[in-house]
Amino acid sequence: MHSAEMQKSVSVQVDSDFALFLPGGVYEIKKMEPRSKLRKVILFCLLLSLFGMVAFGYFCPDQVCAMSPRDRVAESLALSYAEAPGRPLPDVIVQPGLSYDEVLHDDFRFDLNAHDVMVFLHIQKTGGTSFGRHLVMDLDLKRPCNCQRARKRCHCFRPHSNEIWLFSRYSTGWKCGLHADFTELTACVGGELDRHEGSAVHRRYFYITLLREPVSRYLSEYRHVKRGATWKGSRHWCQGRTATGTEVPSCYSGDSWRGVTLEEFTACPWNLANNRQTRMLADLALVGCYNGTLRHRNPDTDRVLLASAKRNLAAMAYFGLTEFQKISQYVFEETFNLRFAVPFTQHNATVSGATLAALSPAQVAHIKQLNSLDLELYEFAKNLMLKRFEALRKRDSDFEFRWRHLGEVAPRSGVTEFDWDSNLEDATTEKYKGK
Repeated sequence: MHSAEMQKSVSVQVDSDFALFLPGGVYEIKKMEPRSKLRKVILFCLLLSLFGMVAFGYFCPDQVCAMSPRDRVAESLALSYAEAPGRPLPDVIVQPGLSYDEVLHDDFRFDLNAHDVMVFLHIQKTGGTSFGRHLVMDLDLKRPCNCQRARKRCHCFRPHSNEIWLFSRYSTGWKCGLHADFTELTACVGGELDRHEGSAVHRRYFYITLLREPVSRYLSEYRHVKRGATWKGSRHWCQGRTATGTEVPSCYSGDSWRGVTLEEFTACPWNLANNRQTRMLADLALVGCYNGTLRHRNPDTDRVLLASAKRNLAAMAYFGLTEFQKISQYVFEETFNLRFAVPFTQHNATVSGATLAALSPAQVAHIKQLNSLDLELYEFAKNLMLKRFEALRKRDSDFEFRWRHLGEVAPRSGVTEFDWDSNLEDATTEKYKGK
């Protein structure tokens, strides 16, 4: 055959003759003798591979073909995050907001002018009430939060718009339920902000929280419940539904557990105070939501909950510890490049501390057993926070000056006091729900 005819003959052993169309010509495949079968099959496969390479190069978009497999995976994850900000994400994405490591980049800055949102996960009796007030009252901002004392609510808007940059009790109310946990917040925040602001916006979320030494926190919650707190407004929302009364049974009859003794408080096997910090930081869907965390506890579910809580805590943009107020303040300010105009105050003598001192060794041991997951989580958190503090300190050339003058940004009329035990606002439940 002549080249001008754009046809070539290739001898390959097949069942019958046929023509193969490829760029550059028509290849005629002829039936051959059995002795050359293997060689011809190999040649046939090579021709098909050549055809595939030519076709892929012709049809593949430049922006896709130029990406490495790692880049293509990263882009798919980014798209998944962009399409569902603040909502439950695919299993491959375990962190719904920016992590601590991500915010430590040299060029990072929490951008109040863009769409950055700080989400405060408020665990009961960890000092969150006072810390929440610091966030809305004491940050040195170009446009400070406008607080209305009568409503116990503050408008925390961006400098040049009325979009919200802080999702917390004092800025938005309990939009995702009273003391919403990690499982509830990650499924709720984006939708609530969309409804509040009237439009869907792709935001960057920064989850923050506080932890407290578990025995002290537990005793503080006990005293709070003894005074009448119930937190009946909590939804316990997980995987699209609210936990049933069977899954989250009450430890008492009547309107509250007012006057409960410590023995009665610790005797309830499904008391939500037990290991509260671990449960509120874990992804409860991993253990069947509340069906697998209270009435059907076992070593396997405990292990999963603790591992999930540690992972989520470590991935949060920030967490503080109530026993380390000054370190917590410094880590927050250095992480977000924001400054508090007052120093955090450390209260070492608390009512729960006096209660602890009056307990017998057997009572203390029992409380520790009931909060064994929280105790391990707290040790993990303490070690991690101190490592973060050391890392920030070493890279801060002005550390000594900063450390001596935390909270001295500008003259203020007073300091927002911490009081972990005496605040009774949480004792009422329904009136705070969703407001």
